[in-house]
Amino acid sequence: MILIDPVAFTIGPFSIYWYGLIIGIAISVGIVLAFQECKRRGIDPEFVLDFIITGIPVAIILARLYYVIFNWELYRGNIGDIIATWHGGLAIHGAILGGFLVLIYLSRKRGISIWLAADIMAPSLILGQAIGRWGNFINQEAHGGIVSREFISHFPVFIQKQMFIDGHYYHPTFLYESIWDILIFLLLIFIRRKNFIKTGDIFLIYAGGYSLGRFFIENMRTDSLMFGPYQVARIVSIIILVISIIILVWNHRKSIKV
Repeated sequence: MILIDPVAFTIGPFSIYWYGLIIGIAISVGIVLAFQECKRRGIDPEFVLDFIITGIPVAIILARLYYVIFNWELYRGNIGDIIATWHGGLAIHGAILGGFLVLIYLSRKRGISIWLAADIMAPSLILGQAIGRWGNFINQEAHGGIVSREFISHFPVFIQKQMFIDGHYYHPTFLYESIWDILIFLLLIFIRRKNFIKTGDIFLIYAGGYSLGRFFIENMRTDSLMFGPYQVARIVSIIILVISIIILVWNHRKSIKV
């Protein structure tokens, strides 16, 4: 079967990888959405520019460090490969942590509620994650276990071909997560103007909703980051889900002031 070349195109001696290109598209779409949401909420869109300049580099660095830490055996003898992010290997939980830390800093600096800022960014984050998963598809990573030819035949041909690895077909778990993320995105867009929504709810529903889906999808994956016998993403997901529910309930009993 003919696979999709990880290199999208070359410019002279430089190769542009699909993974990086798709991540770039995800970030760009997220920026446009965040700009629009800032305007709708009466926040200076320059806040988004500040976040882009600082937040994106920090998010990428922490996403890579998170991945490398839990895959240290692969990198301890190849330190130079740590910076080779174009081959994949960015952990979304590390990226979310990095972005949130920067968001806290910028919110305090500009005198904006942290929860309002997080609400503005949440739809962009989840849609960006949905798009970014297709970078994993190109790299033939973030997939699940072996499946039958009959099972994979229910998917489009281009997915069947890319999920045929070393003589076997695999669960396209990248696709499951992408679809789940899109559903969460649509939910956030639908409810963000409802009267029952309070400041902080959008971000908390994003965090909890994404974590719920990730908890179940991660169980099908074969390339999970591990902490002993446990999948790190499942541990982190259940913790985030529980915390999100607790704060969400508390948010509707009293106003969040951060």
